[in-house]
Amino acid sequence: MNDDEPAHTGRPRALLRSLAPDLAPWRASRDFRYLWTSGCVTSFGSFLTYVALPMQIKELTGSSFAVGLIGAVELVPLIVFGLWGGALADALDRRKLVLRSEAALGLLAGLLLLNALLPRPVLWPLYLVAALVAACDGLQRPALDSLLPRIVAHQHLTAAFALKSLYHNVASVAGPALAGVVVAFSGVQTAYALDVLTFVVSLLLLARIRAVPPPTGAERPSVRAVLTGVRYAWSRKDLLGTYAIDTCAMLFAFPVAVFPFLASELGANWALGPMYAASAVGGLLVGATSGWTSRVHRHGRLLVVAAVGWGAAMTLAGLAGLAGNVWVVLLGLALAGGADQVSGIARSTMWNQSIPDEVRGRMAGVELLSYSVGPQLGQVRAGTMAGLIGVRAAVWTGGLACVAAVLAVAAALPRLLAHDDRTDPHTAAVRAAHERAQQEAPAAV
Repeated sequence: MNDDEPAHTGRPRALLRSLAPDLAPWRASRDFRYLWTSGCVTSFGSFLTYVALPMQIKELTGSSFAVGLIGAVELVPLIVFGLWGGALADALDRRKLVLRSEAALGLLAGLLLLNALLPRPVLWPLYLVAALVAACDGLQRPALDSLLPRIVAHQHLTAAFALKSLYHNVASVAGPALAGVVVAFSGVQTAYALDVLTFVVSLLLLARIRAVPPPTGAERPSVRAVLTGVRYAWSRKDLLGTYAIDTCAMLFAFPVAVFPFLASELGANWALGPMYAASAVGGLLVGATSGWTSRVHRHGRLLVVAAVGWGAAMTLAGLAGLAGNVWVVLLGLALAGGADQVSGIARSTMWNQSIPDEVRGRMAGVELLSYSVGPQLGQVRAGTMAGLIGVRAAVWTGGLACVAAVLAVAAALPRLLAHDDRTDPHTAAVRAAHERAQQEAPAAV
């Protein structure tokens, strides 16, 4: 602070600096800059197809069941190839695996474009491509997630995840809106073409990342290797707690499927779009003020508090719905999104800081299941409960069930609450291995 500057003006500036995102990973790692920029580009492109594909199926069939079938054809490939992709990520060069799967995803976007350009587009290729995209995503995600600890310094991992989540939340807010405008005014063909273009840009960026060879003595990809990863996850009760809490939060308090009905019951159809965007707005606000997260050490406790906050915020949204106050509903959803962002930072930090590199890909495959299957089951739960007890009751009772389930998991797995990255032996071992790798190859980061 300048000597002539009043103390009362220096304190707010210091507070703002402490809340601002930590840019250390961006400054320190050239490869992180390429990875971050690639993700930013493809996030917007993916939202174009995310909106265009169901819209095209709706136009071809006029059936809500046909649109909902997309989720069904995606689920099994995502699970199977997610686990297998984890084994591949531990045995192969992760950069090459990410590049090849990114190229495959770009080709699949091209197939959607070619089908859309036909005089009479065909329905069945849309489902086939959706299943293949889920399979490629399952192959890529573990390699992509396990790539981060290899290109970012150990002490910058929390900040790196916060920066990644920042562009994801921006894309979650702006992407669907942009996609809606593109599809409405230019058609699904333009949306698919723009998505293909984003994959081209992403591939050019990813190609500039240095090679990331597998660890010495890496286990060959096999069913046995997958089971080894699952056994490791089971042996780490702190990690098991992160998977269980994330699954509970999504299972009991992910009511996205009933948003159209909730907006209708509130007489506020205009609020449907804001309902979908509210949680991303909350997450974006947390990401934009995430500097404090780099100073947290007890990530297990942070995760539990955030998951309880998610459930409590969903309870607020449901009770506000009972009262007919749509603005408080949106506030509850935004608060839930902020809590979910904090939860994601805590989970990612624990995973990246404490999982050894030789099983990191397989653990990323397990993580993929925990944050993909949960939301799918959560939508089924929300829809079923809405039919039994009503839409608004399905939201607030789910929020309360989430709080109870999270507290039960925390009580059953005390190692989760005890986790402290300053004293955790797994974190210390990974930190030491990372430091040795930096000393042997100082140009890698």
